[in-house]
Amino acid sequence: MSEISIEVKDVTKTFRIYHEKRNSVFEALVGWFNKKKYYEDLQILQNINFTIKKGEMFGIIGRNGAGKTTLLRIISGIYKPDTGTVRVNGLLIPLLGLGIGFQLDLTAKTNVVQYGILLGFKKKQILERVDQIMEFAELEKFADTKLKNFSSGMYSRLAFSTAVQVDPDILILDEILYAGDLSFQQKAFDAIISFKKRGKSILLVTHDMRPVQDQCDRAMFLNNGKSELVGTPRDVIEAYTKSLHLK
Repeated sequence: MSEISIEVKDVTKTFRIYHEKRNSVFEALVGWFNKKKYYEDLQILQNINFTIKKGEMFGIIGRNGAGKTTLLRIISGIYKPDTGTVRVNGLLIPLLGLGIGFQLDLTAKTNVVQYGILLGFKKKQILERVDQIMEFAELEKFADTKLKNFSSGMYSRLAFSTAVQVDPDILILDEILYAGDLSFQQKAFDAIISFKKRGKSILLVTHDMRPVQDQCDRAMFLNNGKSELVGTPRDVIEAYTKSLHLK
């Protein structure tokens, strides 16, 4: 188990979707006596199983609505699974779009410090890394600018740069590699490769097959909430493209 960074076992998740709003006790009672179902249960994930080893880059691909984001949020501890378990071995940082947890009314520097403290670092430790983080993100001139004035690309660059400099054991990436221009994207890829070589684990969710094919050790095809295939990137990409009738 010591060689495993993430273990997902028999994970299932269902959301309840309500069709109408009942504003009074009378309406609720009428609905109950009529046995009228005003909601439906939508199963997002069904019996998902996979492991990620230390030093492994694992890709997850699938159509929009396949359950990828829900799965990442469960692994990150944002959602709880209805059934099944998730075990994480080490410090995990999720970069789920712009959902890293930064506060828009605070400056970039303040956000970096607060986020580092939330991750368990002492204030002095994270303060020593702020300049490196701002430099890597190419945002040195904006350290005292509030995030509400940042573009989405600047925001994502700051999130990624913070994660890299904080140096977690596990990094979850959700399309965040496309923040910034081509030079920053290359810098981000170089950082990820270095991260991986040092025995860290990376979970990548993307619609771009290139990093999955070129960088991932294994991958999973998530299809309508089910794990269609876990295997080599080549086999998983082939199964995915066939499902799209592209091949």
